[in-house]
Formats: sequence, structure tokens, C-alpha cells
Amino acid sequence: MDTKELTVGALLDLTHTIAAELFSDKEYPWEALPDIADFIRKLGPQLPADEYDQKGEDIWVAKSAEVMPSAYLKGPLIICPGAEIRHCAFIRGSAIIGKGSVIGNSSELKNCVIFDNAQVPHYNYIGDSILGYRSHLGAGAKTSNLKSDKTNISVRAEDEIINTEMKKFGAIVGDYVEVGCNAILNPGTVIGRNTTIYPLSMVRGYVSHDSIYKKQGEIAEKI
Repeated sequence: MDTKELTVGALLDLTHTIAAELFSDKEYPWEALPDIADFIRKLGPQLPADEYDQKGEDIWVAKSAEVMPSAYLKGPLIICPGAEIRHCAFIRGSAIIGKGSVIGNSSELKNCVIFDNAQVPHYNYIGDSILGYRSHLGAGAKTSNLKSDKTNISVRAEDEIINTEMKKFGAIVGDYVEVGCNAILNPGTVIGRNTTIYPLSMVRGYVSHDSIYKKQGEIAEKI
């Protein structure tokens, strides 16, 4: 396999995130995960005061964003214009939530970048992960970000194994990806653009762009 399929440019359209600079010196998108918190603290004070309110320590929320009173917000955090944070969302910090995106009821986020118009609408967990432009996670879909033996996480793609040297890394979900209800994305999962993951799937490694993931070992190209 050509590892170029795993690079930032192959998976994510950086014109659809306020965090484009975060990825500017990165080859693979997961390399940005350790830098999210510091990036937010640097960018937040530069955001225009006529567009963003500072709601607390290292928390910036766009005036046009809709945040339900029951949502929990912890910094560092940026919520971009038009985003919708629904009842009882639990945002634990180090999160960038893009324009027009949806974080749903009882969904939990930490150390992640949610690109513009992505949707995490119902009972989801997104940890140490990146969700691309217009990606969507069905109800109950989750990213698993820590191996049971606590060892470093590798990205596996056919005969390629890349050691990320990180103990916590959930998933990279490319632009326009649809993840079905109650799917589990195991640590180090990378999903290429415009791919559909069937409900109840348990996903490992790299899933190619423009494909349909039915189950492990049964992946069909889209026609």
C-alpha cells in the first residue's frame, strides 16, 4: 500500500477547519493530536471579539453557536460559528468544534478536532481523534482510544505498520465518511474519504477511500 493514502492531504480538506495551521507541518493527521491544547491557547486570544465570546478559562464560543444550558464545557476549547451543542453534551477539553457541526445529547469529546459540518449527534464518544468535513457518526458509534495492554498504538494498512508512539489515539475519520450506528472504531483506525461503515461494525486499521466496510475482510468498492 502507498502510505500517501494516510497523509493529511489524502484524508482531510484543510479549507474546512479553523485548525488548518495545526496540520501544516504534519505528514500524518494523528501527529497533530498532542498539539491540540497548545494550539487552542494560541489561537483563542486572536479570534475576533465581534464573532467570539470568551466563556471561561481558555474557552471561546462563537456568538452564533447554539449551546444548550445543560452542556458541560471545559477548556481549552473553541466552538466555531453555527455549531450546535445539544443537551448534556460533555466536552472535556482540548477540542475544536467546526462551523455548522453538531455535538449531540450525551456525547463525550476530548482532545479532538471536529471539522466543519461534521455530526456527532447521539450518544457518541470521540477521544484523541479527528473527524473530517461532513463526516457523520451514527447513534452510539464510538472511538476507542486506548489499547487494553496500554502499549503504543500502531496504524496498520495491509503490509504497512506505522508506530505512532502514542498510547492514546482513537481514529482519523476522513471527509464525507458515514459511520453506522453502534460501530466501534478501534485504536489507530483510519478511514479514507467518502467511505461508509456498516452499523455494528468493529473496525481496525485502514479502510480505503470510496469503499463500503461490511465487516473485517469484507470491504467493497463503491460503484
